[in-house]
Formats: sequence, structure tokens, C-alpha cells
Amino acid sequence: MSHGIELRVVPYDHPDALKLNDQVQLEYQVRYGGEGDVTPLDPAMFAPPRGLYLLAYDASGAPLASGGWRSQDRNDEGYSDGDAELKRMYVVPEARGLGLARRVLAALEADARAAGRTRMVLETGDQQPEAIALYFSSDYTLTTKFGHYRTYDSSRCMSKPLTP
Repeated sequence: MSHGIELRVVPYDHPDALKLNDQVQLEYQVRYGGEGDVTPLDPAMFAPPRGLYLLAYDASGAPLASGGWRSQDRNDEGYSDGDAELKRMYVVPEARGLGLARRVLAALEADARAAGRTRMVLETGDQQPEAIALYFSSDYTLTTKFGHYRTYDSSRCMSKPLTP
């Protein structure tokens, strides 16, 4: 059923991106309690060539999935030079199981690799087993924790080399 799916580059603050972001935040609240992901994000972080934000649309123009990457360099939150950080990977519930997350992930990896990034990193959590399974099956491995939630027990950080 994934025919007719189109991946489009949009700004992080595009109205459809904001709509899906609101949905993913609600899902985080349900799964973890609290206020969702409070990592500070700025639209400029996803502006090419230092990042990219994608939405997947169906043939009728409805947004079904999102994902982005932003450049990271070595800092006191545990990132390394050359890192690309995956953010806001989300598929609306009614479109899950169609392989959309895998398509968005592959497109983001290819773009980050083309931009010269050497490692894709992501932070997810222990209440998102579907996400963890996707990343393991896409050659990610658990790595030293980094980022806003690096001190949380529920946090799971993963990485994958972006070798050409």
C-alpha cells in the first residue's frame, strides 16, 4: 500500500510537520508520562546542508510520517564530531506496518552521508519497542548515552556508522 507515498523535504516548522509533532508528543506522554520530549529544537537545526526534515505524504496529500536529522559535533552532552542525530521519527497509527519509517530512515541516512556526516545517532526509550526493533534491524547498535535524556534509566541511545 506504500505506492503513491511521496517523501517531501519541508521546514521543521511546516504546518504538517507541527501537526505530526503534536501527535508524537502526545504519544510520548502516554508512554512515559510527563510532558513529552522537551529537547530544545529549532527549525534552523534541520536546514540543509546541516540537517533535513522529511514528511511522507499519501496520494491524497495527507501527512503520514515524519523524520529529520541535525548535525551534531563533539560537546559535553556526549556527541562526537561528524554525528547526525535522528529526531522526530514518527508514523501515524493508521499507517504503521507499511514500511514508512524504514523508507524515511533510509532517505535520512543517505542525505546525512551525502552531507559528510560519519555517524547517525538517535535516542529512544524503553517504552518504544517498535522503534528499537526497527533500528536494530537497520544495523544500529546500542551506544554510550548522549543528549538531553542521557541520565534517564529509560533512555536508549543507538548509533550506526555512515560509511560511504
